[in-house]
Amino acid sequence: MTKKEIVKKIASKVQMTQVETKAIVQSTFDAIIDAIVENGRIELRNFGVFKVKKRAPRKARNPKTNKPVHVPEKSVVLFKPGRVMEERIRATDG
Repeated sequence: MTKKEIVKKIASKVQMTQVETKAIVQSTFDAIIDAIVENGRIELRNFGVFKVKKRAPRKARNPKTNKPVHVPEKSVVLFKPGRVMEERIRATDG
């Protein structure tokens, strides 16, 4: 599902224009990103937790040349789904 499809779905539910809904959806995404950048973690009840984790530097291998490559430390965002999301996903498993 794309952001455009999310906007269409929400706009039809709340009877707003897609332009207004898109602004709200984008503002929500921006607020989530800002919170993760500032705090390193954001918890959205019944949805899940986003948090930043540092990955240590490591040595890897270029598969084409088979030569070692240094991969520097980097920050990655992890997501752990909340209880409600987990339950709904499990309920759809056949």
